[in-house]
Amino acid sequence: MREALTGDSTLGGQQPRKHYGITSSISLAFPREIDHIYTQKLTEAIEPFGVFEGEDELNHRLAVLGKLNSFVKEWIAEISESKNLPPSAVANVGGKVFTFGSYRLGVHTKGADIDALCVAPRHIERTDFFSSFFEKLKRHDEIKDLRAVEDAFVPVIKFKFDGIEIDLLFARLLNIALQSIPDNLDLRGDSLLRNLDIRCIRSLNGCRVTDEILYLVPNKENFRLTLRAIKLWAKRRGIYSNMLGFLGGVSWAMLVARTCQLYPNAVAATLVHKFFLVFSKWEWPNPVLLKQPEDSNLNLPVWDPRVNPSDRYHLMPIITPAYPQQNSTYNVSTSTRTIMSEEFKNGLTVTDEILQGKADWSKLFEPPNFFQKYKHYIVLTASASTEENHLEWIGLVESKIRVLVGNLERNEYITLAHVNPQSFPGSKENHNENEFVSMWFIGISFKKLDNSDCVNIDLTYDIQSFTDTVYRQASNINMLKDGMTIEATHVKKKQLHHYLPPELVQRKKKSLGEINRSSNGGGSKRCSLDGSQLDSSRDTDIGTPFSSPTLVSKPCQPVSSPEDSSITPPNHPVLVFIDNSPTASEVSPPKPEQGMSIPVIGSSKLPITTPVAKPPAPPAGNTIPTVVGRSVIPRITSSSPSPTELPNSVNGAPKRPHSPSQEDPPKRHKDTEVFSDDSAFKEPYPPNSNGLDCEARPAVEGLSATKPMPIPTIDTSRSQRLPSKELPDASSPIPTSNLRVIKNSIRLTLNR
Repeated sequence: MREALTGDSTLGGQQPRKHYGITSSISLAFPREIDHIYTQKLTEAIEPFGVFEGEDELNHRLAVLGKLNSFVKEWIAEISESKNLPPSAVANVGGKVFTFGSYRLGVHTKGADIDALCVAPRHIERTDFFSSFFEKLKRHDEIKDLRAVEDAFVPVIKFKFDGIEIDLLFARLLNIALQSIPDNLDLRGDSLLRNLDIRCIRSLNGCRVTDEILYLVPNKENFRLTLRAIKLWAKRRGIYSNMLGFLGGVSWAMLVARTCQLYPNAVAATLVHKFFLVFSKWEWPNPVLLKQPEDSNLNLPVWDPRVNPSDRYHLMPIITPAYPQQNSTYNVSTSTRTIMSEEFKNGLTVTDEILQGKADWSKLFEPPNFFQKYKHYIVLTASASTEENHLEWIGLVESKIRVLVGNLERNEYITLAHVNPQSFPGSKENHNENEFVSMWFIGISFKKLDNSDCVNIDLTYDIQSFTDTVYRQASNINMLKDGMTIEATHVKKKQLHHYLPPELVQRKKKSLGEINRSSNGGGSKRCSLDGSQLDSSRDTDIGTPFSSPTLVSKPCQPVSSPEDSSITPPNHPVLVFIDNSPTASEVSPPKPEQGMSIPVIGSSKLPITTPVAKPPAPPAGNTIPTVVGRSVIPRITSSSPSPTELPNSVNGAPKRPHSPSQEDPPKRHKDTEVFSDDSAFKEPYPPNSNGLDCEARPAVEGLSATKPMPIPTIDTSRSQRLPSKELPDASSPIPTSNLRVIKNSIRLTLNR
């Protein structure tokens, strides 16, 4: 068994002292009595949020997993017999269900799903899993809501077993020594990956990463309580979503695990504070590593910026400890990293107050008022005509919202695009054909103007390229159906009451009892068609721990005469005047008072109060498939470069002009250094000033002579990374059947 501890010799020829991780610990101090008291108070503070499961629920999960394990063994034996294996082999063929993610880590919440993996011997094929096993599940009385996602990045069967949601992956092992699957099988050995196809490797990755994390922490109970608190904090603060460019469950687990390695004897209250201390001062994009990466000579792609130029563009790398090592934060963008960095600093300030006795732990878990934070918002609306279509459609749209955020970030006048991970239901009253509606809100910060009084900002290209990506993906996977639409609307803060209930728009503190009741509210789990393996835990509770409101005001429509009330906004450019002055919120807005739709359906009539300008020619090759099922054939020209191929602006990197024409893709930065050693994987020692323990300083100074070389990263967009298999090539044609395609010019006028 591999050794998780690393030895380093101490001064004076003393016995080598063991430590966890790739550097020595910052502090080995044991907890004081006051630390135990603060930890008890922390436990009491997070308990009302439903983060702990009762004994009955836990026993129910164990019973369900036992039934599923027996069910899998029975199925494997049946398939083995049908494939003419001898009876002696059939009797011992085995098979096992492994768990991973939050349940395996021991930090799952009430009502959370279970991520599981079915491991079968070599003669069981993946096609058997998605055919005969699927049919066997279908005949089981306790199985409900059964669906298979065979073409996902990580193929999965989803179902409810006696009320417990389960996501079941599949992997078969080809190791010659494993003619059967024993109950004591350990998946941590790299040799198990030999000769496996990539889908089996991805499926095994979740279990291998989870097991490795648990193996690399010094105290599992302290780790678990700390992780529960940090995950709750991240959800409450709106930064828990791998899909939208924040961090997912496995990434938060690795950050907490690294904190535990640096403070191996600390209890949870101390670890929560040290977590914010370490990562508020972390110098990204230096990577977070739990162990020195190992090469198993299996020729699998691993995260290595010395070899892969695309890896140098990752903004916030957190590297999984199991081979093949991957960056679990592949989706992080400039905006999301900025938002999380601010939250780390805010968390440090709050925990400082708590440990000084100036505040309670409840302050750490207060949600931010997202809808008071920005002056301008983009409302993204996804609609479908049936509930089943709606669940599929919003899964795809949500997985691509980070593309829109990236487009907005590259606009030279936008400094931040902040997406709220929580989606909200739309009002059916304003959608005759589309009965099921979901909305996402993106807060926008514009650059302050210095010399010019007025600047026109064109978001047409940003919206067009995003909708092109979504519709192209939907067409490629044959998802596109009648009634599926996307609409983007610009609104000011004062107009949000048209979309949201008053209690969300106006800050109103709830009592702890109200928060607890809402956190336990229902909500159907949506299928993520993104299928990313980056967040191996694939936690389903990616939103804040309170359910979406069910009562929503009617979405606003442009002001028009009564006879125009049934007509959608016109196919004309819309000038929206944005006052960026400090008193903007106090100035009466020009009419129309409500939000302006961005992709809209054409009309021959104009609202008389809408300012109209001559539409400029849109960039060549860009179309907006806005509504499905209108029997209008779009005009398609040559495809333009994909927006995801353009670099983000990070630390002064050039941004895309706000009114782009057909541009050449940016040239790749020429590599100026060649790295031949392992220095790229050396984790920089966390800063030891501004509050870190004094006793750690001699150890840091002692390492100064052999200071690790910084990782070769280029702090700009991830856009130059290797193309994702889940995204179609930019040259893929936009679907041409049954689509209404409208070209609009959306201009915002920014006043100083």
